[in-house]
Parts: sequence; C-alpha cells; structure tokens
Amino acid sequence: MDRFHKGMGSGEKNRESGGSGSATDGGQNGMSGSEDGSEADGRRRRIFFNIPLPEDAKNEQGHPITDFGRNKIRTARYTPLSFIPKDLWYQFHNIANVYFAFLIILAIFPIFGASNPGLNAVPLLVILFVTAVKDAIEDWRRTVLDNELNNSPMHRLVDWNNVNVSDADVSMWRRFKKATTHAIKGIFNQWRKRTGKSKPGKGYAEAALDRERPSIGTRRSVRRSTASSRASFHSTKSQTEEEGIQMTPVPSPRRIDDHQTLQSNQDVVGRHDPVPPFEADDDTLDALNGSTADAVPATAKFYGSVVDPFKQVPGKARFKKDFWKNAQVGDFVRLYNGDQIPADIAVLSTADPDGACYVETKNLDGETNLKVRQALHCGQKVRHAQDCERTEFYIESEPPHPNLYQYNGAARWMQRDPKKPEAPGTPMAEPISIGNLLLRGCSLRNTEWVLGVVIYTGQDTKIMLNSGITPSKRSRISRELNWNVIYNFIILLFMCLVSGIVQGATWAQGNNSLDYFEFGSIGGSPPLDGFITFWSAVILFQNLVPISLYISLEIIRTAQAFFIYSDTSMYYDKIDYPCTPKSWNISDDLGQIEYIFSDKTGTLTQNVMEFKKASINGVPYGEAYTEAQAGMQRRQGINVEEEGARAHKQIAEFRVKMLRDLRKVHDNPYLHDDELTFVAPDFVSDMVGESGQEQKKANEHFMLALALCHTVITERTPGDPPRIEFKAQSPDEAALVATARDCGFTLLGRTTEGLILNVMGKDVEFQVLNTLEFNSTRKRMSVVVRMPDGKLILFCKGADVVIYSRLKRGEQQELRRKTAEHLEMFAREGLRTLCIAQKELNEEEYQLWNQQHDIAAAAIQDRENKLEVLSDAIERDLTLLGGTAIEDRLQDGVPDTIALLGEAGIKLWVLTGDKVETAINIGFSCNLLNNDMELILLKIEDENVETARAELDKHLKTFNITGSDEELKAARRNHEPPAPTHAIVIDGDSLKLVLEEELRQKFLLLCKQCKSVLCCRVSPSQKAAVVQMVKNGLDVMTLSVGDGANDVAMIQEADVGVGIAGVEGRQAVMSADYAIGQFRFLQRLVLVHGRWSYRRLGETIANFFYKNIVWTFALFWYQIYSNFDCTYLFDYTYILLYNLAFTSLPIIFMGILDQDVDDKVSLAVPQLYRRGIERKEWTQRKFWIYMFDGIYQSLICFFMAYLLFGSATFVTDNGLSVNREVMGVYIGCAAIVVVNLYVLINTYRWDWLMLLLVAFSILLIWFWTGVYTSFTSAGIMFYKAASEAYGTLTFWTLSLLTVVICLLPRFTSKAVQKIYMPYDVDIVREQIRQGRYKYLDSVGGKPTPSEGSSSSSDILNSSSPTRPRRPTTDDERPIYPPSMAPPSTYNPRSQNGSDGTEYTNSRLSLEPPMRPSFDRPRPSFDRMRNSMDRVRPSYEKSNDFTSAALLTRVESSHSGNPIHHVSIGSSSLR
Repeated sequence: MDRFHKGMGSGEKNRESGGSGSATDGGQNGMSGSEDGSEADGRRRRIFFNIPLPEDAKNEQGHPITDFGRNKIRTARYTPLSFIPKDLWYQFHNIANVYFAFLIILAIFPIFGASNPGLNAVPLLVILFVTAVKDAIEDWRRTVLDNELNNSPMHRLVDWNNVNVSDADVSMWRRFKKATTHAIKGIFNQWRKRTGKSKPGKGYAEAALDRERPSIGTRRSVRRSTASSRASFHSTKSQTEEEGIQMTPVPSPRRIDDHQTLQSNQDVVGRHDPVPPFEADDDTLDALNGSTADAVPATAKFYGSVVDPFKQVPGKARFKKDFWKNAQVGDFVRLYNGDQIPADIAVLSTADPDGACYVETKNLDGETNLKVRQALHCGQKVRHAQDCERTEFYIESEPPHPNLYQYNGAARWMQRDPKKPEAPGTPMAEPISIGNLLLRGCSLRNTEWVLGVVIYTGQDTKIMLNSGITPSKRSRISRELNWNVIYNFIILLFMCLVSGIVQGATWAQGNNSLDYFEFGSIGGSPPLDGFITFWSAVILFQNLVPISLYISLEIIRTAQAFFIYSDTSMYYDKIDYPCTPKSWNISDDLGQIEYIFSDKTGTLTQNVMEFKKASINGVPYGEAYTEAQAGMQRRQGINVEEEGARAHKQIAEFRVKMLRDLRKVHDNPYLHDDELTFVAPDFVSDMVGESGQEQKKANEHFMLALALCHTVITERTPGDPPRIEFKAQSPDEAALVATARDCGFTLLGRTTEGLILNVMGKDVEFQVLNTLEFNSTRKRMSVVVRMPDGKLILFCKGADVVIYSRLKRGEQQELRRKTAEHLEMFAREGLRTLCIAQKELNEEEYQLWNQQHDIAAAAIQDRENKLEVLSDAIERDLTLLGGTAIEDRLQDGVPDTIALLGEAGIKLWVLTGDKVETAINIGFSCNLLNNDMELILLKIEDENVETARAELDKHLKTFNITGSDEELKAARRNHEPPAPTHAIVIDGDSLKLVLEEELRQKFLLLCKQCKSVLCCRVSPSQKAAVVQMVKNGLDVMTLSVGDGANDVAMIQEADVGVGIAGVEGRQAVMSADYAIGQFRFLQRLVLVHGRWSYRRLGETIANFFYKNIVWTFALFWYQIYSNFDCTYLFDYTYILLYNLAFTSLPIIFMGILDQDVDDKVSLAVPQLYRRGIERKEWTQRKFWIYMFDGIYQSLICFFMAYLLFGSATFVTDNGLSVNREVMGVYIGCAAIVVVNLYVLINTYRWDWLMLLLVAFSILLIWFWTGVYTSFTSAGIMFYKAASEAYGTLTFWTLSLLTVVICLLPRFTSKAVQKIYMPYDVDIVREQIRQGRYKYLDSVGGKPTPSEGSSSSSDILNSSSPTRPRRPTTDDERPIYPPSMAPPSTYNPRSQNGSDGTEYTNSRLSLEPPMRPSFDRPRPSFDRMRNSMDRVRPSYEKSNDFTSAALLTRVESSHSGNPIHHVSIGSSSLR
C-alpha cells in the first residue's frame, strides 16, 4: 500500500496549505478552513458549490489553484501517435532483439561480407511485426473498453458555474488534439456530403447519448410527478434542449413548496408513506448548534439543509446526458437504477424518503452482496436542477487514498432561518463517511435515482488507486533460459575470436596461398583484417543465438493457452465459465508446482450458507449430517457411507414432518419447501408449547432476534405464493434471516424508521434506532430496536468468544455451559457458529448514549475509533439467547482432488480465516488430515517470541532437526513429499510470531516435515507472507488459489495465481493468472495441462539449441579450410530458411501437440507429475547434453562430405569441380534431414500430423534446392547445383550414411535408458500398450485418485492400476471412501491408545451406549454427542482449542462499565 500512499494527492498539483479563510467574501468566517492538527491538512481538498473561491484557492490569474484530474481514464499502453515508437521501445528491451538489430546494422556494410543485408533483416522484421500486431490487438481491446467506459452516458448538471474547475486548465496538447479531431471529422463529413453518401449510423458514443434509457414505468419524453397527474413543466423543455432534464425520468417528487407534501416514490411493502415538508424552528436550530441549554429530544433533531430558500437563481440549470469523461470535481450528477457510478460521488438525496440507496460493489472488492449507502441529511431537499442552483456549501475532503472502507470529509454551510430572511446564517456542518460515498465502479441497485456531487475523478478514484498492475510474472524456464543464451553468447564470442585471430595471423604470416589468390586484404593490415573478420563471424554464426526461439515460444504458449481455454472438462456450466488463462507465458510453471496454498471458504467450500442447527435457551435443535462429522466418524473407523445413508434417510423423514407441522402452526405463504435448511421438528413442537411456555417464548424471541439484527435488503418476486429474496452483505446473514422467515418471522421490508415483519401471519413494525455494523475488528453487530410495546432492546450477534466476554457477570452460568457445549459440537461438525444475545435498555440510558453517539458520528477526525468506543460501551451486560450453526458445504470433488494432488507429490496448505475447530474437521473431510497423522498444534498463549522459539524447538526435535542453515540447504534440494505422519495447525496470532525473522526458518523447516499445514484466523497479508516464506525459503514453485478479494495478495505473491469465479465476486479472478469455476478443475489444470506444457517446452528448447548448434558448427568447421575468412559454405537462402521453414514446423508442433500419455492416464497415474516438481524436464545438464550432441552431429555432417571429396581433389565423375556451394548442398541437405529426424526421435507421439510435418520439412529442402538452382538468379556457383548433386549416387549414399551415424548414439542411448533405466512414464507407456488402461475409456476419463501413493517402483511392480470407485450420488454423501485405517494408531507422545490426533478414548468399549438427549429423540445431536464421548478428553480441551473448554472460563471482561463514564473526547464540530 506504500506506493499508493506515495501517490496520494498526485492529481492536486501545486497544492498550498488549506488554511483557514472565508468561504465567501460576505462573512462565512471560520467555516472554510480545515481542522488543526492533521498532518494532511496541507493536502486536503475543498470543493465549493455556488460559493466564490476564497483568495487562497485562486492563482494570480484568478483560476483555481488546484488542478483536479480528469475523469477520463486510459488503461491502454499506446495511442495511435505513440504506438510505433513506444512499442519498438518496449520490444528492444529484449536483449536478443537489440543483438539482432546490431547484426543487421553490421550487415549493411559490405566490408563484413553479408551477401544480402535486406534478406538478413527479414527474420527480425517478422518478429517485430508479429509482436507489434499482437500488442496492437491487445491494446486495441483495452482502448475499446476504455472508450466505452469513458463515453458511457450519465446525467450531469449543465448551464451553471462550477467554480472548482476552469477551461484555462486545458493543456495546449489537449487543445491541439481536440482541434485536430474536430478538423478531421469536419473534413470527413464534408466529403461525405459532397459524395452524397448517407451516414450509415452513429457510433457508440453518439448512440449512447441518444438512446432512451429504460426507466420504471415512464418515458424520457414525458415525465409525470407522483404527487400530481399533470405533465411536468420541464418535460416540454427537455424535448428541445438536447435532452436536458429538469426532473428524473422516473416517478419522482415535485419541488417542495410551503403548501406541498412530498410522497415517497419507493414502494415499501406495498405502502406509500407520506413525508411532510420539514420546517425547523429557532429552538431546533439552537439545540443542534448548542446555542441554548434547553435541548429538544433527539427524536426532533434538525440536520439543516444546504439549500438557501432565499437565493435568487436564473433557473437555466438542467441535467443533460453527457459522457463519463466530462465529469469534473464539483459537478452535480444524477444516477438511475442499474447505472454504474462514473466517479466517487457524495450522495445528497435519493428516491428513498429516508435517503437510503443500495450499491453492488462486485467490481470494486469482489463482493456481490448489496451494500447500503446513506444520503447526507443536509442534502435531502436537493432533488432538482433548481435546487442544485440554490445550494451554497462546500465540502472539505481528505486527499485521495486507496482504502476502500474509509473516508472522512465534512459538508459545511450557513443555515438560514426560513422565518427570518434578514437574519445571518448559522454555521453548520455534517460529517461525510464512506457510508455516504458511492465509489466509481459500483452499480446502483434497487434505487430509482440518486443525486450527488463529484468528489474524486479519474485516477484519484479509489478503484483506480487500487487497480495496481498485477505483478509481471515470468516463467522459471524463461528466467533460466537467459543463462543458456549467455552461454551461447560466450561460445559465439569464442568462435568469433578464433576466426579473427586466425585470419589476422594468416595475413601477417605471408607466403600463403591467399597471397596468390586474393586481391589483397580488406583491412590492409593484419590487425584490422582480424577485427573485420571478428564482426563478419558474428554475422556468419548469428544462428547460434536463436532469434526464432523467442517467437516459437510465443506461438507455443499461445496455443497452450488456447487448449486450456478450450478444455470442456474444465468448463463450469452453472455459471457458463471455462478455464480462462490470464497470463499466457507461464503455462510451463503449472507443471512444476510443489506447494499449493488454498483459501477455504468459497474455494474448498461452496460459500453457499445453509442454516443447520441452533441452541436456544440451552436446548439444541437441528438435524444434519455434515461432511466434517463424517470425517470425525471416519477417524473412529465407522463406515461413513452406511452411516451417511442412514442419516440422510432420517433427515428426509424429519424434513417432511417439520414442513407438515409448520403448516399446521401457521400457513406461511413465504415458506417454500425446497428452501428449508433448518430441519428440526422438535423446534416446531416447542413453538406450540410442548416443553413449556418458557421454551416457547425463548424460541420466538430467538427467531425475532434473527429477523431484526441484520442489514438485509428484501426483494419481492410476484407470484402465488409470493417469493421474498434477501440481499445481504454476507451469505451467513441472509441464511439467518431466511431461517427466521421459514419459521414464521418473515422480513417484509424496510420503512423510513425500521423494519416490517410478518410474525405468524401478522404484520408488525419495529423501529430500528441504531445499527452498529459488523467489521473484522469488532466481530459482532448490533441493532437498537424500539419494540411495539415501547421497550428498547439491543440485539447483538457475533463470535462466541466476543459475545461471552460481554455477558452479564455472574448470571446464566448453566445456560452458558450448555450453549458452549453445543457450540463445540457444532464446530466439530464443521459448522460456522455465532452467538445471539440481547440487552434491555432504559430510556434515560439510551438517550444519554445516543447523544454521545451523534457527537461521535459527526466527528471528522478519528470518527471510527470514537464510534467504536461508544459501541463498546452499550454492548455490555448482555443476556445470552443462544447460538446458531451454519454449514458451508464442500465443493464437489474436493476430497478426491486433494488426494490426487497429494499422490502427485504436491503439498497443499490451507490458509483460512475460520476458527481452528472448523478448519480441523474440514481438513479431515477433504483428505488433508487422516487417522495416521499426529496434529502439531502451535498455540503461543503469551505471544512471546521466546515461548514460540521453545515451542518450535520442541517439535523440531521430533524430526531430529534444529533449524540450521545446513538443514535449510538440504531441504531446498529435497523435493520428496513428507511422510503422512504429521500435520500442523496454527492460528493467526501464533503465525505472526513465527513469521518473525529469527523464527521463520525454524517454522519453515518444521512445516517441511509435515504432510499438511492449516493456518487459521489469518489476515490477507499473513497469507501473502506465508506464500513468500515458502517460495523464497525453499526455492520451490508455488500456486495460490482463492475466490475473494482477501485472497488477492497471496494470488499475486505466488508463482501462479488461480482465481475461482465464485459467490464472492470476481476480484480474485481479475488478479489471477488462471481463472476456473471450481476447485476440482485444479487437478486437470496442473496434472494434465501443466505437466504437458512443462515437458513440451523443456524438450522444445533443448531441441532448438541443438539444431542451431548443428548448423552453425558445420559452418565453423568449414572455416578451418578457408583460413577463417568467414566464407559462406551454404547459399544464403539456406541460412535464411533454415529456422524459418526447413526445421521450424516439427519443433513448433512438438511444443504444441506432443503427449507422452493422454489426459486420462495423467490423472490415473498422478505420480508422473513428480518429474516436474524435481525439475528434471529442463536442466542445465540436459542443455549441455544436447549441445554436445549437436557438436558431434555437426562434425559428422561436415566431415563425411569433406572426406568424400578430399582425396579426389573435389572433382565429380563428370569432370566438373565441386565448389563450396555444391558441397553445401551435400552438407546442408544431410544436416536438415538429421535435425528433423532427431526431433522425431525425441517426440513421444508419432501421429499422422507429426510424421507429415517431418516428411514435409525434409522434402522441402530438396524441393527448394531443385527449383531455386534451376534459375540463373541462384548465382554462378549455385546454378544447376541440384542437378549436379542429385544426379550422383554419392549424394544419396552420403546422406543416408550421415543420418545413420549422426542419430545412432542418440537412438542407442534412448534404447538403453528405456530398457534398463526406465522412467515412470516409460513403464506407464508400456502398460498402455498392454491395454491396462483401457478401462479409462469406459468411465469417461474421470479417474479418481488411487488409494495410497505409489512410486516408480510401485508402478513397475503393479499388475494393474487401481480402478476408480463407483461415484456416489448426492444422497450418499460424504463422497470420500470408507476409512481403511485402524481405529487407533501409535502416538509417540502417549501410550493411551490415541488415534494419532491426541484424542484419547475415555471408554474401553468401541461401541459405547448411546446417551439419549432429554426426553425426545434428537438423532443428529445424539450422534454427535456420542462421537464426542468417544474422544474425550479432547486435545482441544487440554490446549484451550475447544469452544466449550474456552468459553466456560471466559469472564465477562467487557461488562459493568456504565455508559455515562465513557469519554470520547471533545467534539470535532467547531
């Protein structure tokens, strides 16, 4: 975030101190300055509305001194004018391009012997052109999106004076561009008129301006006020003035006069609540501003208005449809339902009488839940264009910063008394928080219209400050490839030095044959001859550094990305989402992943919350059989499939019974059978009083609390029966309200003052006085509600520890114990738990607190902390009502995927914000943990570094290590998966300690020894820190996968980031390198496409270096016999086409299509992936083997031809001499055949396409030679060379012998390796030929992981691969197989028959009797209770990890502090 803060205020150039000053010349003294004591005061921005700028805000010319940024944004890298120079600049950042450009420049000078400089430039020009086209297409797409966004329509107030901006601020360059654009358009239009061509249509921008925007029940041309049936006066005006509008195009109120009333245009639960015009008297004004001691009650509070009722205005202002890019700081804008927000806007008024509006922030923070935003109280009367003209106020705002959840500002104005026009105004102010701000990128929802003012534009908006560039990632092979290129540069330098030295020494020697055959040296002196020869050799041997390698890799990676995108096995049809590569250049990294870091909620789980259980007044309710519960039973040796089938059948029966009983109690029209998740027939029985009136009232009050304590928004879908949907800020909250609805406490909607509930068929209105919202620090939320009987009750829900610490001291001890035990059981089942509590307030206590709350809410400085102090003060001495348990189910295929990845040697760590108990049981459910593992629980109670060091040392001794540097070096070399004997569980507080510099290495080495690691209660920054620790500490390839905005940090930190397009939005997807729809697709992405890509690229690069070595060294050997004068052995077309045509296709298609085994076998035998983890497909050893092989083959190719003619004085049987270019035909043709066959030998898949390409490439060299040499344009020495060579038997015999001798060592070595030292893949390929994997064709290619891991020896000795199990249906969940482990295993830390998890069996019997629960059957409760009894005392209890053990010892540490003792400091209102 530092780079964002450094850039704060960048859009406000030459900003001077805000200082104090008058807002107007007329005497609004003391109201225009910013507050003292703020370090950012000099950078605060002030935005004035219908107020002349003060002198300190103007420059010498009288223009605004602050230059606010434009709202036009550009994410594209280029413009039409800058594309060519800028793109060339970026392309020549590649050192290889610079090198080849240098060679082209050398070739221009004839002295260096290049025969055709123009042709020499063709390869580089092709690469530059292809890359430029690709860059242009990518940037054009960004430009189109930018233009669509910048030219999106909005409604902006025009024909009024915005004093904050000036036309003089437009730069000369912008004016020149505008003038040029207008001139070109004018010329073009004139030409069209003269040619008589009609305009085919309007562009996007013009069409967007002219298009009718659909509105609710009205049309733009005629607008009618809901207060009367007459057409609006302004609607006739709008028809003639370029769609300028005075009123909204939706039903909206008319201007408020003294004798008119304002009727809401928002239908709340089918009612229209009239709201009379507000008129403030003197007492109200005095009370608000503290000028009188007799304050009126809080319910009569007057907030004032920024509208000056006595101001005379011309009335010309109107709202006109305009482009986003024209929005400026200080503009009034009007938005409509469904519109995107064009800039950061402070809300003045909305269609809602209470000033509420709802936004979707999916584009901003990745969350799809609606959020409530509130209009300023002082702006409620600003509803029309003329109202905007009558306003007089200014906004004091903090400078731009990227924090999406914080904003501090204030609106300041002079309040005029409507009854005393001559009286001076009273200074007033209202704070502006993030709750009053609409951020750019959000979308307006469920709100007909909003009117606001622009605070930040363009690059200063929060979404742009947060749209930091995703870190540029290069694949590991690409980074290592640089060293190989450097090695080739060194070899090239050596070859050129030899050439230069030998040539210079030869001329200096004298009396050589060249003295008789050469017409003097080129340089005139031996040193200069050597210098010239050196650079000539650079041109001659340039192919040693393969320029075509880079463009070939681009082609291969692009094709691989296309195949990944086109894989239908990774297509998620529910959301119509394929696997989408965002970074095309790191596909080979997918084949080397050793560590995967995963979020839990929404990544491993579905993030679809279902209310399952509750504890009310000490009584547990709810029937469920969760995956975590099955995991616990699996540890105990229970057959979970049989138990699951029995449980699901029982739950289905109870579900039918509960629905029948609910209909008997109350025929709820909002209850839908398919949406019921809370299955508890005993709850319905208690609702009718079977267990007494006390329990009946407790149940009713509990459901009432769920229906009231929230920020949910309702959406009603008409129908019979009607359907109500809940839009909440979290899925948990929606699940709670939905359960209350199913039980007869239905939230119908919101009114101006509260909520309307349908309680057992009767509509009841509850007045919500205050809402104390949830955040990650508070871990709770509360509402203060005035009940229908007048009582004031605070309802609070939150984390169990937080609520328990705020309960009334010394009360409800038995209820606390029971509820804590129930919550522990719920957590063990993998359910997310919350506690519900309440507090009854007296009127005096509340009014005192509310006054202090209003003061804190009005503070500009430190507002959040002051509100937190007030919230903490009232949320004390609570009374416990009960707890809830919500299930977030595992996604389909998660356990199998994790098991499969584990067999491949990949270690998976879970980094989650959930509590420890939930994470542990989810770990057992999804195969991260099993019976044989010993859990290492890192919990440092005192948060002391030394304690953490001692704890780490204790556990390191278990593995006989100390955490030394030597052990770290050994760990970096060891890629073997650890034995599945240990797993680590650590919470966020302890993780913070062990990530300290002095402990990080010990913690890393401890984790290296463990099969699984679960980090609980961790923050986004801690997630990124863990990824960085492993990536850099162990030098391994890492992959992070997540679905929410809180996962972006670790996604960007990992070598490969994968985003899941889930319920929490697309923020993770936008920041990821690959996007998938479900976690299970990760197995195919990594084990199939990743392994293929890595193996293909490793082989392609090695073969590329090999083929260039063969060609270049064949030229080098010829120089021995020409005194290294850099004479060309081959015709120049050979050199030009060698990489371009003769050898390119086989090697490129090897990188695109080659397969050692198909996708089904890759998943059936995941152990094949381990070569990627160990990085054996591309190593420096492999590079040098191929290099030496190329040198050997170049020797054979050259000297076979040389020895053929050397003894016969280079004369053929027809008497014609064999010149160097004819000899080049012998050598070149043989070399090209050898290279193509060599690539074929290294290819695993010999299909018809590969054989065709190899044959085509071999035939092409013979065809080209025959055709090209038939024309005199081939040159004197090359003319008829083909007929001379092809007509002799020696050519074909030599070619055959050369091919055999060149390829014999490679063929022999591969045969010996496959027969006597086979790789895993060689064994599997043998088994495929034997038909052992034919069964995969009958199961659709979706094998499940084999039981137990297997090594290469396992594969060799296995008679047949493990066949997949029969897939189970949803009713037969859980989807993991029955445990094959014994009920108990040996634990080195105890001798009590532990099952390896520190659970101890307190009973000797393996099947203890079932403890009945109370007086009625509760199968789910009894099943879980019995499971807990078998493992008590649990390890969590001894380590304070168990909720019950912890909560029973929690003191009410946050109770007993009277509200009137709270001090929040002096008010910031001055």
